[in-house]
Amino acid sequence: MLNSQSFECEVGGRTLTIETGKLAGQASGAVTVRYGDTVDLITVCINDEPREGVDFLPLTIDYEERLYAAGKIPGGFIRREGRPSQEAVLACRLVDRPLRPLLPREWRRDIQVVITVLSVDQENDPDILAVIGGSAVLSMSEMPFAGPVGAVRVGYIDGKLVLNPKLAQLEDSLLDLVVASTRESVVMVECGAREVEEALITEAIRFGHQANQEIIKLQERLQQACGKSKLALPSVEVNSELESAVSQLLGDRLFPALCQPDKFHREQAVDQLRQELVTALGESFSEKDIVSVMGTRIKAEIRRHILDKDKAQRISGRRLNEVRPISCETGLLPRTHGSALFTRGQTQVMTITTLGSLRQEQQLDGLGIEESKRFLHHYNFTPFSTGETKRITSPGRREIGHGALAERALLPILPKSEDFPYTIRLVSEVLSSNGSTSMASVCASSLSLMDAGIPITRAVAGIAMGVITGEGGSYAILTDIEGIEDACGDMDFKVAGTTKGITALQLDIKVKGLSCDILERALQPAREARLSILEIMQQTISTSRDEVSPYAPRIYKMKVNPEKIGSVIGPKGKTIRAITEETKVTIDIDDDGTVLIGSTDEKSAQQAIEIIKSLTRDVEVGVIYTGKVTRLMNFGAFVEIFPGKEGMVHISELADHRVASVKDVVNVGDEIMVKVIEIDRMGRINLSRRAVLRDSAGSPGAGKSTGGYH
Repeated sequence: MLNSQSFECEVGGRTLTIETGKLAGQASGAVTVRYGDTVDLITVCINDEPREGVDFLPLTIDYEERLYAAGKIPGGFIRREGRPSQEAVLACRLVDRPLRPLLPREWRRDIQVVITVLSVDQENDPDILAVIGGSAVLSMSEMPFAGPVGAVRVGYIDGKLVLNPKLAQLEDSLLDLVVASTRESVVMVECGAREVEEALITEAIRFGHQANQEIIKLQERLQQACGKSKLALPSVEVNSELESAVSQLLGDRLFPALCQPDKFHREQAVDQLRQELVTALGESFSEKDIVSVMGTRIKAEIRRHILDKDKAQRISGRRLNEVRPISCETGLLPRTHGSALFTRGQTQVMTITTLGSLRQEQQLDGLGIEESKRFLHHYNFTPFSTGETKRITSPGRREIGHGALAERALLPILPKSEDFPYTIRLVSEVLSSNGSTSMASVCASSLSLMDAGIPITRAVAGIAMGVITGEGGSYAILTDIEGIEDACGDMDFKVAGTTKGITALQLDIKVKGLSCDILERALQPAREARLSILEIMQQTISTSRDEVSPYAPRIYKMKVNPEKIGSVIGPKGKTIRAITEETKVTIDIDDDGTVLIGSTDEKSAQQAIEIIKSLTRDVEVGVIYTGKVTRLMNFGAFVEIFPGKEGMVHISELADHRVASVKDVVNVGDEIMVKVIEIDRMGRINLSRRAVLRDSAGSPGAGKSTGGYH
């Protein structure tokens, strides 16, 4: 007998329902979360035995999109969902980032959270429900978990903060911000914005954190009614003898070894000390334990020196708010449509821009409202960027996440498709990595867009902020964190924007939460750093180039009567295919009659334009046309006066004398001048060659002539 229980609360004027006990009874925890008509099933399973040989928390989040949820059948040959879409990968990351810091780091038994989207109303996004459901199943399972976590989306519409705006409302929102938090503090923020000020971001985070309290109370009721007893935390044995031996051998040499401005030299110096420890202590302790203790010492040394109130010191020697040296370059590659190189310290990213016609926009086969997108940013992180040898595979969750963050940061400054009718693709190649390659991608991409002649409104730059927390509430905020500071710190707060305001931000933490006050304080130095970077970028290129690359397609726009679109397309697309094959152009037609013709050759584009004009031109009675004879009949000849438009010249109208046979006067392929003498009720065009001959002989100017056959 199923023992289903349901719990509800009001969020943003709608009912949020969590139900358990009805589905997936063999999982360690299972809930359905409903908001409107959007429903997610979330489950968690935990292995009985720890995984051997791992030194990390083995948590896996899987987000399973089912297109039946939106009443769709998948595209493609097999008509079945395949590998996760980019949106599904981003949803996985959205769930993972707030939950992982709240699970015990020493846990070594596999944990798998599976989110299955069962129903989508295309008003309420299932990703927010996935975060709530992930927290709910962990809270009610036997897994030790420092939650619950609430999650909401915050918009800013008509001058007001809006809780969980519907997806269609986000079109008019200056803000799309997701806040995940526990009762005490914020654990994750994800935001896209249209150049908003820091004060509004802070207000929105506080607003979301407050709204999460009702969702947290809802999960606490669920846990009290249906929760299992929690498992004991794994015991972590501290080998004090090994720690003492490592400290004695290292003495005061560790921090000087870390204080190398060059990453390679620092790693060499630290590795030399590590080998020394292994050689000296290897007979008494395992190499794994020695390396682990030394790693703990490295982290402690870096944090201790940064938190020193009298002389806060970063290993690079920089001040806490100092940005690494920056250099920029554009136009590196001769045949691409745009390219730029951005270097900050030992982080280096090159971004390449490619322009295409609107027909090359990406078609989306997912659960959202959008069916296509014309702006794509892709991010590649190759092993050589860190001096390593690894297998190169298809983009992983990190690459997709970083690419999407940069894409979101750049979207607000792009021209609208009606003003710049191109599909735009950016590819950021990470050439060297030492912290915050995603924000370097934003900078390089902004430069590359301008180099490609894309009329953006303003340049965008990004910076990564960090924080080190200490005892008694002490903390230090770091500007432009390096890789080792990210690994040893408590926060990675990426902020991107223009001189006008923020366009994107993303907060990841390694502790169990941060206060809104810390986040607010981090935004000010982030703004100062962003403005300084934008100033350096402006010295390289201040505005978009006047024209796109000569190797990029030119897009020519024309308007035709919407009722004539069928004439351009032709039966089953025959006409438009013939035009593109003949002229080698691309043609995109909107329902409103807008025609976009793309070509790298102006002559070909003009040829296509003339053909389309001919196809959509109205035939006028009394006008003389030069046409081509296409067919001969006993009673007359059919003449194509321009592509797709054909009329008939009766045998009596072929000449100014009696004609015995049509073939005596014209043959197929002949070009002749004809006059339109009638368009009957059925739209049939009646032509006369006799009238042209008569007019030219005795009545000059009687009929006006127009363009001939193309």
